[in-house]
Amino acid sequence: MLSRFTVLVLTALAACSPLAERVAMTPLSSSVELRPLVGSAMIRTVSLPTYAAAEEIAVKTADGRITLREDVLWADEPERAVTLILTRTLSDILNTDVGPDPWPFIGLPDVSVDVRVERMLGGLDGTFELRGQFFVASEGVNFRNSTHRFDIIEQVTDGSVESIAAAQSAALLKLAEQIGAVLGR
Repeated sequence: MLSRFTVLVLTALAACSPLAERVAMTPLSSSVELRPLVGSAMIRTVSLPTYAAAEEIAVKTADGRITLREDVLWADEPERAVTLILTRTLSDILNTDVGPDPWPFIGLPDVSVDVRVERMLGGLDGTFELRGQFFVASEGVNFRNSTHRFDIIEQVTDGSVESIAAAQSAALLKLAEQIGAVLGR
């Protein structure tokens, strides 16, 4: 059991340590505009690998290992941020009601989109990789259920957290456009 003195010392040390920097995932605007085939779509909470769902920013080292940068953190929970970025971007592309899970509107959405990411990682090798599958399921209308794979590679200009975050934003934009192509024309 810790003494009161030990607890006070640990608390004081924690208070003196510098706070980690925070980096936000930034949504990018798409130039793609499609006519929606559905009236509404729900983006289920995006499933990320453990390292990508962490608050710390994951980086692939030169030898292929994944390390977490503890000095720089995401500004928001990654699964929530990715879900909201895809929701916002897809809404702009389709110009229709797109919402996150839980569905914020009354009634069922026409379709739901379930995104499962296998790999979401940038590294010192100059690339950012976003790979996985998304599933479109009919909820409120007759729409063909379907499965789609994605494998998106973006360039990382340098090994900095800022360039990894920029490449991730570009990859998420491409993913939203791929999902839009399934739900619109």
